[in-house]
Amino acid sequence: MAITDKIYVKNHRQLVSQIERSFPKGAFSGATMDILYQGEGLEKLDEATRDRVLDFAEDFLDCDCEASPHCGCPERKFVRYLLELREQGLGQQAIVDVMSDEYMLYAYPGDMLSFLDDSVRTLEAAERLAEVDGDPAAADRMRALREALVR
Repeated sequence: MAITDKIYVKNHRQLVSQIERSFPKGAFSGATMDILYQGEGLEKLDEATRDRVLDFAEDFLDCDCEASPHCGCPERKFVRYLLELREQGLGQQAIVDVMSDEYMLYAYPGDMLSFLDDSVRTLEAAERLAEVDGDPAAADRMRALREALVR
């Protein structure tokens, strides 16, 4: 299961009450993206909540794909965001705290730790495959990325 399937809208019940429409807790659920991040629900949100929802939409839903926001770009951008937070030295709890403050999203720290560990293992595997394939430049890139995550 992808980490984006384990990212949830913070204060979900309060938001459902404000927009007077039910939607799933999953931040990357198709219905959530349609209801919360596009159009009709925004004007019913209080100003602070609206600002965070708009920040999320601007940072992750902005792409030129025909199927946007259901094209996979938001999930890829969010994964990049999480990895960049880790590269800055943040641990799993700090990453959860930052995304909560910035976008009103949350995840369980254990799920975040599993995601980070899986990312390191994936980069290790990619590094070894590049070495076996005789591509030292790709192996070096994978090693540098992996080392940035484990610092």
